[in-house]
Amino acid sequence: MNTLEITKNTSNGKQEAIAGVTQLSGSQAVLEALLAEGVDTVFGYPGGAIMPIYDALYDYNDRLKHILVRHEQGGVHAAQGYARTSGRVGVVFATSGPGATNLITGLADAMIDSNPVVCITGQVFAHLLGTDAFQETDVINITTPVTKWNYQVTDACEIPTALAKAFHIARTGRPGPVLIDITKNAQLQLFDYPGYKICNHIRSYRPKPIVRSEYIEQAAALINAAEKPFILFGQGIILGKAEAEFKAFIEKTGIPAAATVMGLSALETHHPLHVGMLGMHGNYAPNVLTNECDVLIAIGMRFDDRVTGRLDKYAKQAKVIHLDIDPAEIDKNVKATVPVWGDCKETLPLLMEQVDAKTHDAWLSRFRKLESEEIKEVIQEELNPTTPIMTMGEVIRILNELTGGDAVIVTDVGQHQMVACRYAKFNQSKSNVTSGGLGTMGFGLPAAIGAWYGTPDRTVVAIIGDGGIQMTIQELGTIMQFGAKVKILILNNEFLGMVRQWQQLFHDKRYSFVNITSPDYVTVAKGYGIAGNSIREREELEQALTTMIEHDGPYLLEVMVGKENNVFPMVPQGSSVSEIRLK
Repeated sequence: MNTLEITKNTSNGKQEAIAGVTQLSGSQAVLEALLAEGVDTVFGYPGGAIMPIYDALYDYNDRLKHILVRHEQGGVHAAQGYARTSGRVGVVFATSGPGATNLITGLADAMIDSNPVVCITGQVFAHLLGTDAFQETDVINITTPVTKWNYQVTDACEIPTALAKAFHIARTGRPGPVLIDITKNAQLQLFDYPGYKICNHIRSYRPKPIVRSEYIEQAAALINAAEKPFILFGQGIILGKAEAEFKAFIEKTGIPAAATVMGLSALETHHPLHVGMLGMHGNYAPNVLTNECDVLIAIGMRFDDRVTGRLDKYAKQAKVIHLDIDPAEIDKNVKATVPVWGDCKETLPLLMEQVDAKTHDAWLSRFRKLESEEIKEVIQEELNPTTPIMTMGEVIRILNELTGGDAVIVTDVGQHQMVACRYAKFNQSKSNVTSGGLGTMGFGLPAAIGAWYGTPDRTVVAIIGDGGIQMTIQELGTIMQFGAKVKILILNNEFLGMVRQWQQLFHDKRYSFVNITSPDYVTVAKGYGIAGNSIREREELEQALTTMIEHDGPYLLEVMVGKENNVFPMVPQGSSVSEIRLK
């Protein structure tokens, strides 16, 4: 096969060029693009329409690690987890038809949570497009609503440029998923390869809006005059790599700050100005005091309905400053008094220059007072229960003690997710991996696999409910084959817990199809060659968690917790955030 200046490893480990080469196949061009973009890991599943790329991959397996997932949805969730912990673009391969459609949930999840992912799908031969050929689907139209950009390649000559654009679009501005669909003839086609050029600019695509100095000045003036300012921070700080700038900003201004679910770990949990988590199951103080602050400063968050509750009762007394890289988010849900467009990596230092150094001790004490109420009414019993039934909170408390807040916590979706987000401790950024906007059950296990490949030197703990684990349990096979050292912690309450909680509180305890039967998870794990244990007694908990953490390899631990325990505080749907319930 003809190739262009491709290097190979010699017996002494050095590289030398293969001479006399002028052409590449489309499949080789795909893999050369990945190498040029610094990709080291690909998650995928082969099939007929993408077989030429997999055939070419056979000669690249010393430079590209391929993780064979057990379902394409697992592949895209793994790529999300990889992106979230590594800060790089996750990459997925899938074939046409059902392979491509199996990506849809993960693409939608990545889109709403701003995860940079590039999906490369195979497609039938170009001359068969539109004929209902075997395993043909119109993947471009299907994925348009759930991708930042997509494109179909029918000629190999387009591959280098298309992939360069794909990576540029996926990782710049507000990140998101991109899909490139490549017909089989384009994968097989030989063409004169011009080399690969990293894309840094696309006409008509402006990833960062122009920062307007007048808005910086107006925002600074509001902050300097505020008596009760309050900061809401989201994942935009992490995506913008602006953790240091954000920390410096709050420490200079002395403003209390609360995180969205996706913003957790952008600021260390123990920071004295960190006042908790926002939202439906967030902390009492930040929810209540949102409706008492005089200036509300939103940084890298989008005023999701789970944060705002009833919009017509949300922070009506406050002047709102909204810092965001995506102009579409400004004024979408909450009207901004001052919109600060731009990357917070750039806008926060500009704002920092103009704000006064202050403390807000009396205002901060209001948060601490309400926090003490929450500790007394909710947190103490959740973390240190006096009943014989184990709670999810006490499991997280002991996990914190054993990991010291240094673990990557990956959660699925449900009660366990809210409990983990409420009580897990984070010392460093990119440590909280969860499905925020879409709330995808089944996310946890494959995302944890990807998270471990994104940061293999850290302890990665997947906290999953007995419902979510059964949606993607086949990915235990991926762990078995490739050895990702993921710690799987199943909090089993024998219910679809969050749905059951709503049925209890708002539907007169009419438990309709929420009690779920589970397999023997330890036996299932053993079948996949993964060590495991299941416990029911509190006396076993600390040692069981210690064994899980210290085990050199993947491990599954099932902990049986209270069947009808609820997650509080809670903002009932349709209520104001200040109407949050402690019980």
